[in-house]
Amino acid sequence: MLFRLMAVLALCYVIILAALYFFQDRLLYFPTRELEATPAALGLAFEDVYFRAEDGIQLHGWYIPAPQARATMLFCHGNAGNISHRLDSIRIFHALGLNVFIFDYRGYGKSSGRPGEKGIALDALAARQWLAEVKHTDPSRLIVFGRSLGAAVAAELACASRPAAVILESAFTSYPDIGAEIYPWLPVRVIAKYRYATIEKVPSLGVPVLIVHSPADELVPFRHGRALFDACAQPKYFLEISGGHNEGFLLSGDQYVLGLERFISSAVP
Repeated sequence: MLFRLMAVLALCYVIILAALYFFQDRLLYFPTRELEATPAALGLAFEDVYFRAEDGIQLHGWYIPAPQARATMLFCHGNAGNISHRLDSIRIFHALGLNVFIFDYRGYGKSSGRPGEKGIALDALAARQWLAEVKHTDPSRLIVFGRSLGAAVAAELACASRPAAVILESAFTSYPDIGAEIYPWLPVRVIAKYRYATIEKVPSLGVPVLIVHSPADELVPFRHGRALFDACAQPKYFLEISGGHNEGFLLSGDQYVLGLERFISSAVP
């Protein structure tokens, strides 16, 4: 009887592992297709941009110019929603005197295809290429920004195409690391299909880096931000904010905005 019970439990465990392996995409990516608003809702002029990744996937984004812009920010968003859910950040970055180019990964918003680690890396490279070829953006005036999952995307992009500076907000060290914390009873590091290993990218960025994190982040523990900061080479800066994972930048108010202002002024004088 005991042997049969153990066999049933083992079978259930194997089934759970198989389900987690084959359905990881649904646990990591939460895209939505419908755009809820545009920068026009903020009273900002913008360009509706379509461009293609190297593998032919058509991507969509917005380019929001700032008058007499001091620099351009390439915005890599998090794993849920789409670009229309980032208007608060666009407003802040625009007010800091930055052109903003935000794009949707494949499978998000108006971008075609399905999300995946390699594909999203191609998407970010294509966005960088669009800025270079269409807007003639000077790399010495380009800031790559990533929040949450987008921080991993931003770090990989910055390694492949050196910008002036990098901002990583609410970032995890790697996908297996955060998965192992959420599911400590599962061999996440063995079954993980994706890595998003930001901790392996930041030591070789070679540009000023700002790590932004909140001790109250309920999704990505504060220690991930500190570990990334420790792994970065100089020059590096840490901005501690308050509030949860998704709203911390808003709840922190001037603390957040002034922290970005100081970093941008030093990194892109």
